[in-house]
Amino acid sequence: MGERPPGYGAAVTSPGVGSALVVEIPAAEPAVGPFRDRLDGNARLGVPAHLTVIYPFAPAGAIGTAVLERLAGVFGGVPRFGFRLDRVGWFGEDVLWLGPHDPGPFRMLTERVFAEFPAYPPFEGRFDEVIPHLTVGHGQPVAELRAAEEAIRPQLPIDGVVEAVSLLTQEAGGRWRRSARFTLSVPE
Repeated sequence: MGERPPGYGAAVTSPGVGSALVVEIPAAEPAVGPFRDRLDGNARLGVPAHLTVIYPFAPAGAIGTAVLERLAGVFGGVPRFGFRLDRVGWFGEDVLWLGPHDPGPFRMLTERVFAEFPAYPPFEGRFDEVIPHLTVGHGQPVAELRAAEEAIRPQLPIDGVVEAVSLLTQEAGGRWRRSARFTLSVPE
C-alpha cells in the first residue's frame, strides 16, 4: 500500500505513561503469533495480536473511574460484529500487516472514541486516513517479512467476532497489560 505512515507498527516505548485501545484478535494468534514473536517488538512487550482503535490514548495515570465509565458507554452502544482478515498489506517495505475485508466497523470504533475524547486523535492526528490493520512485523529485514507473508497467506482468511475493546496500559520496563475490557452490545 505504498509508503509506510510514520508510527504505524512502531514499537511503543514510554514506560509507565502509555495507553491504547485495541481490538484483540485471538483468532489470528495461531497464524501470526510465531512471526510476531520474532518480527514485532510489541509482541515481545506483551501486546497481543490486535487492530488499534486509538493510540496513543490518555496517560495511564489519568485514566480513572470517570474515563472508564465513558469508555464503557461508548463501546456498550456498539453491537458486536464479525470480521474477516483476508488480505496482506505493506507500509513500504518496513511493515507487514493483515487487513479486514471490511474496515468500516473498525473505523467506526475509532471515530466513536475520538468523538468522545477529541484530545486523543488516532496516531496523534498524523494521518488523513487511518488504515485498520494487524501488524505482523516491522523494522525487520525485508526477506524475513516476505517469508512471514508467504507462510501466513495460505492461512487466510481468519474469521472472528469482535465482542470487546481492550484498554492496554504500559508498565515500568515497557511491558503492556490489559487494564480493562469493554464489551460491545449483543445485537437484537
